[in-house]
Amino acid sequence: MKLLKYIFIVAFLSGLANTTLAQIENTKELCTKYIVPPFVSDGQQYKALLNGDEVAEFHATFYGGSTYRISACSGSSQGNLIFSIYDRERNLLFTNSDYQNSPYWDFQFTSTNDCIIEAQLNSKVTKSGFAILLIGFKQD
Repeated sequence: MKLLKYIFIVAFLSGLANTTLAQIENTKELCTKYIVPPFVSDGQQYKALLNGDEVAEFHATFYGGSTYRISACSGSSQGNLIFSIYDRERNLLFTNSDYQNSPYWDFQFTSTNDCIIEAQLNSKVTKSGFAILLIGFKQD
């Protein structure tokens, strides 16, 4: 009986893991469609599981003179994720909530900046999900 219980638990957790990986992969595919030539991914994937009003915080350095694109997604449709970019002193530089939760933003700094990127779910649309951010830079 213990063996049967153990097998059931392992099967359940395996199925849950497969579902989670599929959700992450689908969200990543949605995000990837915005990192297209002339933009090239920086190779990083910023991920977080969010519930309710939780906020994920990511850190990135952007070099002066380069053009960047941030793509931010959650779920399988646009507008599910709100992202904001702050400088090191937490001055707001950009938020997509001012642009109908656009899934991407292109920008350029004149000098190198360490930034904080915050992501949270659009609570009007979803209560939990994976947040994925991708950063690309423009190749000249």
